[in-house]
Amino acid sequence: MSAAHVIRPGLLTTVQDLGRWGWQSQGVSVSGPMDPRAHRLANLLVGNQADLATLEISFVGPELTFDRDRTVAICGADFVVTVDDHLAASGTPFRVPQGARLRFAARSRGSRAYLAVDGGVAVDPVFGSRATHVSTHLGGYRGRALVAGDQLPLGPPAGRRPLPRARALLDIPPGHARLRILATSQLDRFHRDALARLQSARYTVRNDSDRMGYRLEGPALRTTSGQLLSEPSTLGALQVPPDGQPILLMADRQTTGGYPKLATVIAADIGLAGQLGPGDTLTFAVCDRQEALAALIAQERLLMAVQ
Repeated sequence: MSAAHVIRPGLLTTVQDLGRWGWQSQGVSVSGPMDPRAHRLANLLVGNQADLATLEISFVGPELTFDRDRTVAICGADFVVTVDDHLAASGTPFRVPQGARLRFAARSRGSRAYLAVDGGVAVDPVFGSRATHVSTHLGGYRGRALVAGDQLPLGPPAGRRPLPRARALLDIPPGHARLRILATSQLDRFHRDALARLQSARYTVRNDSDRMGYRLEGPALRTTSGQLLSEPSTLGALQVPPDGQPILLMADRQTTGGYPKLATVIAADIGLAGQLGPGDTLTFAVCDRQEALAALIAQERLLMAVQ
């Protein structure tokens, strides 16, 4: 089987597909890409199905070689990318010759890029998914982030013609994002000014944030009750612990939780959230379900347009 060889791993490079859905009731986290849009688009650009595994590259990128010519595409965060010192463009498919070095250098905006290879990263699936959940050592390549010397198996190319450049489909925030939210059914667990307070100022992503969730620093949100009975955790939920500083649940979120949840980031804006990192800021804006659905439909139409 063809393989990608890891010369340098980057800061946190993991194998991700669209996630391990259907197992939360058994205590297994979903995982998957922090920016699902960028993951899907990278796959589409090289002719893959959208659910094949890519490499999620966080903050500092890797250096890789391939043991045969491969078509690749990179979407998401803006990195300077070279193939044997020749500049390569993000958001469009390009060829990496056998033995050439694919390098990621300086990053200008966004936090996570997705490298799709024609045929996908073909590690063995666990519970039906190739997504990596690092904290439980589940899935991906040996249940961990990549290290130098790893050899990633690659699937056979699908034989589809690569698609044209599609960079304009992705809006990558330059250190700040405005996220639309829907209020939850637990609104009565908070003081009546909680939603207004949440929208009143910028929140900062703290340094102790990770793929499980972003710990935010900003105006404290006051609850009227303590912890609840544990219930399923959802992607994009804003749960509020006793200190009033919200936690935005992300791809590697726990399966259940008992903190009250004030709001949920709409599905169309999860990718924007996934491009944030420590020190970045975000603001929240309440929308209605009709706007949330319209935004998701518009995003799906853009992705369908490049298939």
